[in-house]
Amino acid sequence: MARDGAAYVCQACGSVQTKWSGQCPGCGAWNTLAEEVQSRPPGALAPARGARGRGLAFEGLQDATPAPPRIITGVDEFDRVCGGGVVPGSAILLGGDPGVGKSTLLLQVAAAAAGRGAACAYISGEEAVEQVRARAQRMGLAQAPVKLAAETALREILEGLKRDRFDLVIIDSIQTLWSDAHEAAPGSVTQVRAAAGELVRLAKKRGVAVILVGHVTKEGAIAGPRVIEHMVDAVLAFEGERGYPFRILRGAKNRFGATDEIGVFEMGDAGLAEVKNPSALFLNTAGERAAGAAVFAGIEGSRPVLVEFQALVAPSAYGTPRRAVVGWDSGRLAMLLAVLEARCGLGFGDRDVYLNVAGGLRITEPAADLAAAAALVSSALDQALPQDCVVFGEISLSGEVRSVSRMDSRLKEAAKLGFRRALGPADLEGGGGMAVSGAGRLAEAVRRIGEAQWD
Repeated sequence: MARDGAAYVCQACGSVQTKWSGQCPGCGAWNTLAEEVQSRPPGALAPARGARGRGLAFEGLQDATPAPPRIITGVDEFDRVCGGGVVPGSAILLGGDPGVGKSTLLLQVAAAAAGRGAACAYISGEEAVEQVRARAQRMGLAQAPVKLAAETALREILEGLKRDRFDLVIIDSIQTLWSDAHEAAPGSVTQVRAAAGELVRLAKKRGVAVILVGHVTKEGAIAGPRVIEHMVDAVLAFEGERGYPFRILRGAKNRFGATDEIGVFEMGDAGLAEVKNPSALFLNTAGERAAGAAVFAGIEGSRPVLVEFQALVAPSAYGTPRRAVVGWDSGRLAMLLAVLEARCGLGFGDRDVYLNVAGGLRITEPAADLAAAAALVSSALDQALPQDCVVFGEISLSGEVRSVSRMDSRLKEAAKLGFRRALGPADLEGGGGMAVSGAGRLAEAVRRIGEAQWD
């Protein structure tokens, strides 16, 4: 192979530099520049001088386009996040922490799709075929008509996929593949980018759906250059807190469906079980609700989900009070405490504050502000909220409770699970047997919680 020249590629952001330095000029990371040989892939030709293309064939925006066909895998939660099934010719990138269950999920998806008549292949670069078979036996999938292979050489994988016809191909994982067209080590930015590009090109050319498993960094981002996330059609994140059996499949990008859609699974001895009603799973309906607990009616993608916020406000034993939060943004908590002190007269400067989202779910919706504030106020005043009450609403820095989207869907989901009261923005309207308490200001909501006035 001809050695065209060497360059230094950042293993964090993928920027290319002409000389080595301790800090990457592109992203600022330290000790991430590695020398890699830049060479032209075999068969690639330089553009001929004077060559002309065929030109573009334009179409009108109003022309009818048929909806893309879908491969229904049979795993409903996975199909929901993908937008109703996997589109042939699409490329999907699935990332998640080590041990969260990415391989388990995709083996179940392949087995379910193969059982419905789709030709499926599972190619592992991290495990031997015998290991994949052993896992399938533990999960009760040993009889599924899925083709297995263990290979890391990109050229061999491409030749095998061109020789046989498949509808769905799973590559586990993209960081283990290497191309002989590049001298970089497997897992480097150059190798990951080259392997992803070839597999996406194969998916588009032959109409096969390709699912790529991606490792994540300690910060939770998918390892490798961000260009991979731009190349694929969908980026899915498989999330789960250690100590909880629940797993959340979240769509971060989807060209064929809605983003931020979630699918909920529960990890068991026989693999992942689908959770059809996540609200009932994340709520504890046994016994009376304790002080410091508030049920939030949220929206995850297109699905309303009810989850419990738990707060504990206690006197601080040290000079600097502690602030600990799990499942919510710590910066949002600091802002909320400042608003409660400045607009409502509640001081937390000499008390420790702990906030937790029950069940291991992470909430990013601004509509959770009022639920978090209600839990904090309930704990600080030692006044429990009603057992049948849900809370939602966004809080501004001025102490205003602002309106949120899809309030009717939140109320319908709450009513379906037996809730009869709701505390929310001033324009909240009741219906379906729900008694609503609208509050235009946070101070008004705090007064109602302290005086237990809900009518």
